[in-house]
Amino acid sequence: MREFPAVYAMQYEITLPADYDMEVIRKRVRDFGHTLDDRQGLRLKAYVIRERGVDSSPVNQYAPFYLWDDTAAMSHFLVGGGGFRNIVRDFGRTPVRHWTVAARETGPSWDTTPRAASRHVTSLPADEDPETAVRSALDDLRRTARRADVHTTALAVDPLRWQLLRFTLWRDAVPHDEPATERYELLHLSEPAKR
Repeated sequence: MREFPAVYAMQYEITLPADYDMEVIRKRVRDFGHTLDDRQGLRLKAYVIRERGVDSSPVNQYAPFYLWDDTAAMSHFLVGGGGFRNIVRDFGRTPVRHWTVAARETGPSWDTTPRAASRHVTSLPADEDPETAVRSALDDLRRTARRADVHTTALAVDPLRWQLLRFTLWRDAVPHDEPATERYELLHLSEPAKR
């Protein structure tokens, strides 16, 4: 298990029509997912999807998740001609969420290729001390990171909405006992920092 310094997390969600052929997204990732495999400043990009009716998903959705080591690299990706323009060209200018990462750890399956991901978002009650809540969430994160089927897990904070986000990459499938607000199929993982 390794713990890394704080970085930035980023995700955008493109919700697609109910009858959308998700093979279009799978082909897009097969054809172009490798282009970020050596992106400077990027720790990882998880090309994730949700498919309507699979794992209780109510929607078809393409929702890539990123961990950045360098906010300048993230900015270049978004507005400096660094790659996001292809999303804008094909899907429109979708909102991009970003969080400050409180911690990120690798698990026992870090040397495998993960196939699934989960996202767990919780709101901090107004009467709860954020520091106390984050400490408790860090304890949960460390427990999660010790699970045999965990590749990587990260905890991030959104101080605008006062929400916590835990994003975890799983070797095979998201376990049924994992509290997740979203469960994803992972199509490709770019890990430039691992090269």
